[in-house]
Amino acid sequence: MHIVHVHVQVKPGCEDAFIEASLLNAKNSVQEPGVARFDVIRETADPTRFVLVEVYRDSEAPLRHKETAHYAAWRDEVADMMAAPRNGVKYQNLFPGDGGW
Repeated sequence: MHIVHVHVQVKPGCEDAFIEASLLNAKNSVQEPGVARFDVIRETADPTRFVLVEVYRDSEAPLRHKETAHYAAWRDEVADMMAAPRNGVKYQNLFPGDGGW
């Protein structure tokens, strides 16, 4: 599994638009064969901060994801909403096993 947590901070006032765009992207992303999970979560202490939890079935799936129309639409739509550049952190899967996703 290839796991990435994408940390995002949006400008105040952009939260609802970011959520709408990100949920649409997530709903399309989970339809991709290489995507095991695509979660959109929001920090409770600071509602301008989000994390996209992306779990891919192999190391090539993130590249295929970035070639989709829904990713390109999301990327372009949220670009001006960012308070800071988004930051992706990669993780190694320990549990559950790869078959448990």
